[in-house]
Amino acid sequence: MQDQTADLIWREGEVPVSVRFDDPYFSLDDGLAETRHVFLGGNDLPARFRDGFHIAELGFGTGLNLLASLAAWRAAGVSGRLRFTSFEAYPMRPQDMRRAQARFAELLGIGADLAPHWQGRAQKISLPDLDFTLIVGDARETLNAWPCKADAWFLDGFSPAKNPEMWQPDLMAAVARHTVVGGTATTYTAAGFVRRGLEAAGFSVTRVQGYGRKRHMTTARKDRS
Repeated sequence: MQDQTADLIWREGEVPVSVRFDDPYFSLDDGLAETRHVFLGGNDLPARFRDGFHIAELGFGTGLNLLASLAAWRAAGVSGRLRFTSFEAYPMRPQDMRRAQARFAELLGIGADLAPHWQGRAQKISLPDLDFTLIVGDARETLNAWPCKADAWFLDGFSPAKNPEMWQPDLMAAVARHTVVGGTATTYTAAGFVRRGLEAAGFSVTRVQGYGRKRHMTTARKDRS
């Protein structure tokens, strides 16, 4: 597929909603709190952080998960660099990313560090404490070509009901192949077919308490190669 940018509308002032998938990019209640609960807490972060720790993500969206992860990294005082790779089919325009991130006052400093770098396309960003890569295209193709393995995965595509391609068993199997032994994955959804796909890929899967209106979410761990 050719690179395409995200088409948005804005709900309740500053919440971006995908026109293509008719789904908000983050919780209407508190997107940062959801990220901390689902993706950081669900992956036992920042406790597991160490120099070179590698987070990979399906669905970059507004960049909120990156900002929250880097904030947690800095708050934990970890030396070295956090590695963060995200796969995104429809990257946001830089001005839309900055507008969406401005909603989160706690992250304004980190947002300012990264704001000059956004290009709205595939790119790399290097800071003293961050190595970031954005890979643009269909993750069903781009992930297979990725040469790395992640310590933790953020599975943050749009709702399985709106974007089922992002949750298919073949893609979950590719996630597993690109996860270190002892690595983890989390997602806000507890949809049965998503959990079954992760289990079939070799993860040990647990349904746990979700954030806000979502009663449950999913955590997964890869215990064997």
